[in-house]
Amino acid sequence: MKIAIVSDHAAVDLKAQLREWMMEQGHEVADLGPDTTDSVDYPLFGYRLASVIADGTAERGVALCGSGIGISIAVNRNPACRSALVSEPLSAELARSHNDANVIAMGARLTGLEMAKACLSAFLETEFLGDRHQRRVDQLSNPDVRDNHD
Repeated sequence: MKIAIVSDHAAVDLKAQLREWMMEQGHEVADLGPDTTDSVDYPLFGYRLASVIADGTAERGVALCGSGIGISIAVNRNPACRSALVSEPLSAELARSHNDANVIAMGARLTGLEMAKACLSAFLETEFLGDRHQRRVDQLSNPDVRDNHD
């Protein structure tokens, strides 16, 4: 799978560890930065990730910052992205199966390496269920849709 990964300065170390781990799992991983712990603005890296998800360059994305909150908000500004902030594997699994999340966000200050790997495994291994969930996912990218379903 083609996966893009970004972080802010607080999550550079976790990003490097997860990048290497995903590559060991056989994934093609594009690290979109940053490369150092020098202070950066997380929205810019969130937008960078959202761009490659939206244009199809990457199938899935991993967004990391100190809490995971800010970078997830930035990614979700792009209507083609469905970024889910998770801290344990069940949330990652449900984000994929019910919400067709194409980006997982985690906080480096809140999630240890082994838990991050467990979340990432669930995210990468779980398929979207479609069916009744598809209508709802379509509505996520189009807020003007009105529910005509009883």
